[in-house]
Amino acid sequence: MTLQAQLDAFKTDFEAGKPPYNVPPSVIETMHRATAELIASGAAGRALKAGDRAPAFTLDDPDGKPVSSAKLLAQGPLVVSFYRGVWCPYCNMELQALQAALPDFEALGAKLVAISPQTAVNSRKSVRQNALGFPILSDTHNDVAASFGLRFELPDYLVELYKALKNDLPSFNGDPSWTLPMPGRFVIGQDGIILYAEVNPDYTRRPEPEDMLPTLRRAASVAA
Repeated sequence: MTLQAQLDAFKTDFEAGKPPYNVPPSVIETMHRATAELIASGAAGRALKAGDRAPAFTLDDPDGKPVSSAKLLAQGPLVVSFYRGVWCPYCNMELQALQAALPDFEALGAKLVAISPQTAVNSRKSVRQNALGFPILSDTHNDVAASFGLRFELPDYLVELYKALKNDLPSFNGDPSWTLPMPGRFVIGQDGIILYAEVNPDYTRRPEPEDMLPTLRRAASVAA
């Protein structure tokens, strides 16, 4: 089953209010409203695209060790996936799909990192819960996400809904702001130029990991 098929199946059950979710229709309507408004804002169109230069970054892994994009790019192309947090089931399914594709990335000489605004404790939970073999990096305040054009502020009505659902982003992220990254996937070449970019303001939609393989093969052939 493809990643998107898994996401669609989960979304169908979640929005139907099936156990164990039991989500009332009013909650679903609020989530749909927020997604529609983010799409209409055109924010995704302002994110970095293929051909743009990727911002350099250094972020801490769950053990507090700094991970530098420059050092990773010295070894090969870099796949970067921005996600919302361990509390997001869609993100966890995406991380698992990326883990399954990791051997294919590594065979082409590429490194993979995932970036979220969550604290190190929650990043460790992401790694453990999804049995990940690649680094999860903490992007405090979503500053790196902002440099890629992904950061957005949640509208007040969505903040109130999250609070009612006990989804306390300031606690998850160690940051008082209510911001998140739009899910984004990038392949960065060793020269720092973005070779592949996929950003979607609808967090229930994610590209297949395999979609990046043609780009990685071309990068590998150039490096050879």
